[in-house]
Amino acid sequence: MEVLPVPVLEDNYSYVVVDKATRTAALVDPAVPKTVLEFLKHHTDLNVVAVLTTHHHWDHANGNPEIASHFAGIQIYGADDRIPGLTTPVSHNQSFALGSLTVTPLLTPCHTRGSCSYYVHDPASGAKAVFTGDTLFIAGCGRFFEGTAEQMHASLSTLMSLPDDTLVYCGHEYTLANLKFAASVEPTNPAVQAKLQWARHQAQTIPGTIGDEKQINPFVRAHVAEVQHSVAQAVGNLSEPYDALQILAHLRNLKNTFKA
Repeated sequence: MEVLPVPVLEDNYSYVVVDKATRTAALVDPAVPKTVLEFLKHHTDLNVVAVLTTHHHWDHANGNPEIASHFAGIQIYGADDRIPGLTTPVSHNQSFALGSLTVTPLLTPCHTRGSCSYYVHDPASGAKAVFTGDTLFIAGCGRFFEGTAEQMHASLSTLMSLPDDTLVYCGHEYTLANLKFAASVEPTNPAVQAKLQWARHQAQTIPGTIGDEKQINPFVRAHVAEVQHSVAQAVGNLSEPYDALQILAHLRNLKNTFKA
């Protein structure tokens, strides 16, 4: 498996996922077709057969119809009937093949009710990647536009159940701002401090790993005492024992107004 990031818009990522054995490829969220098609001119050996759409928002899905016009028979996968050009609805944990790769959709609602992540496994090499759209970012998560803290907790738990060495390819370059917030929540967490110092010198911070997220992402650490005490202090009216779902909801609200 090979994953080729394609930066688009101000801070979005599209991706080209390639089965190296067969040169079969899928596009993840090709929101700006002109940019993605120009990128593909440098990879003319690829057989593009699919689009993996993480959610219906325009900055992820609006390129689908134009992409479809360039690739006869291309399958547009997604979990929301609002996705432009959708041809192939997916179900949770119902895998399909991309060449010799296995693609497993994981329904991860909250940011939108139809948000879907795609776990891709290469059985030949053992390589693993997950494309999380706007559900999981490096050191962050998406806003709860169409869901609840309970849904986001379940979605993040689904992703955290993947193997620790799974590479995380998210939808936006938000890492530096996310890590600044994480450091404000857990100022004594050495993993957060190390990742923050690293990110300050990177133009592109993806991919991360599931294992790293367990150490640096406050939204998957709502059960950790320092995170809970930090949120309680910021909110001011919480009492122990703290509820992880309540902590997660407050974390998201605090992040919404955080000034890096």
